[in-house]
Amino acid sequence: QYQLVESGGGLVQPGGSLRLSCAASGFTLQNSNIGWFRQAPEKGREGVVCISSSGGTTNWADSTKGRFTASRDNAKNTAYLQMNSLKLEDAGVYYCAVRLGSRCPTTFYDSNYRGQGTQVTVSS
Repeated sequence: QYQLVESGGGLVQPGGSLRLSCAASGFTLQNSNIGWFRQAPEKGREGVVCISSSGGTTNWADSTKGRFTASRDNAKNTAYLQMNSLKLEDAGVYYCAVRLGSRCPTTFYDSNYRGQGTQVTVSS
């Protein structure tokens, strides 16, 4: 049975950093594309960044460019989202979603595997 588990969320002050992890079990992340999504309270889920099977990254959210970086460690079967210079508006639940094949997921549900999310709270 597969599992995709996000971790690393928490409470951080504005300007702080967090690194989220997305750990897979029951399947391999190698040759897969991993998208990070987030959902703020009373807002829809939005795509943040994707890291492709080849390691290339695409930042979907303009507001996170230059601050958020996706990476992966295939040996650990884990993907990461490094978030720096966090802002109040970055708060929300962060999810990872894995899509097999040759492209990144275009939406959270355009994926083969999905995590349950981890909460990020940005507050002074």
